Amino acid sequence: MKVKYFADTDTALVEFTENEVTQTREISENIYVDLDSQGNLVSMTIEHARTNARLQEFSYQEVAGRA
Repeated sequence: MKVKYFADTDTALVEFTENEVTQTREISENIYVDLDSQGNLVSMTIEHARTNARLQEFSYQEVAGRA
């Protein structure tokens, strides 16, 4: 997974896979998801990201499964 932030447009792009995008769906006025030919999530675009995604507080945490 890759997260890219474009400061000039205040847009965040979260890339989950490198699959070819065949469809883009608008989730809300500022959030779009890209899907591959099988309907799997490829990426998500968040416009006005500082407000809509609170990018000032970005963190990553992997949680181990139960044994």
